[in-house]
Amino acid sequence: MDRKYIDCRDYPSESGCTVAISADSEDELVEAAAQHAVQVHGHQDGPELRAMLRDGAKSGAPAA
Repeated sequence: MDRKYIDCRDYPSESGCTVAISADSEDELVEAAAQHAVQVHGHQDGPELRAMLRDGAKSGAPAA
């Protein structure tokens, strides 16, 4: 099983967030990324956000 990740550096924001989140399962990754997106970036949690995060998940590890 490939590790999955989402890297905020791939999505420019006003805050310049550099957080990268990774997990062994896509479901775990989406859950953690959704919590981050709501708490740090002020997004509204819901099916659209989670679909966007799922679509943005990549296999492997974020760049150092």
